[in-house]
Amino acid sequence: MAIAFEGLQKLATDDMRAQIRAGAYCGHTAGLGGKTLQANLAILTVDHALDFMRFCQRNPKPCPLVGVSDTGNPMMTTLGGDIDIRTDLPGYYVYRDGMLDATLADISALWTDDMVAFALGCSFTFEHALQDAGIPVWHIDNNTTVPMFRSNIMTVPAGPFGGPTVVSMRAINETDVDRVTAISKRFPMAHGGPVHIGDPAAIGITDLDAPHWGDPAPIGAGQVPMFWACGVTPQSAVMEARLPICITHKPGHMLITDVPDDAEFTVLTTTKSPTGE
Repeated sequence: MAIAFEGLQKLATDDMRAQIRAGAYCGHTAGLGGKTLQANLAILTVDHALDFMRFCQRNPKPCPLVGVSDTGNPMMTTLGGDIDIRTDLPGYYVYRDGMLDATLADISALWTDDMVAFALGCSFTFEHALQDAGIPVWHIDNNTTVPMFRSNIMTVPAGPFGGPTVVSMRAINETDVDRVTAISKRFPMAHGGPVHIGDPAAIGITDLDAPHWGDPAPIGAGQVPMFWACGVTPQSAVMEARLPICITHKPGHMLITDVPDDAEFTVLTTTKSPTGE
């Protein structure tokens, strides 16, 4: 039976993931998870994993690495007691040879023993802090997905991975810009502070009404567009690399972890084997 966004908001994180695992929810995760870290996802075969880890290390703003699975093991034991990376996100993108091939709610049939899953911090995490400070977040209030754009800010390449940084945009009241900047800087594992404030053309964005991912969001009177590095950057890098297969989160559809959102970063010590022992 399907569950609505509002119903999911009332659940603990493990219960949220159970609903997602059961296929009862397939929407965006902005505003979910309370004060826990949300994560972007990239799954690659082991022959590309080291280069991808180097890419994350060289580009910590768009790719803050918060978890890596063991090769062939889909259980993300450092991020929660029972997280199966094959089923616990509400939406996945499957790329083949650099092209988007499928959108799925469950990737169990695609998982192989040579795959490695990478979890990357997500800006949805600091949005809870903005809301706690009384700062509205338009896409959460209107049940849409944050707009994301390819910028002209280039990443530092590693192996076949490179290309532009993807940024997410939020319209913020002029009077709140400094406060929003300070709040987001408190969450380095969720992209930290903004990479640009103001004129989108300065970072190569020509039309805010046409995001590459997500939904358009208005810029109201007295508001300023603010841009943060975004965990969709690896999807752009994967497209450039043209890997035979790579699986990512569907933009806006994240992994909800059990890790506190202010982790600096320590991992959970609770682990569970694939058999639950």
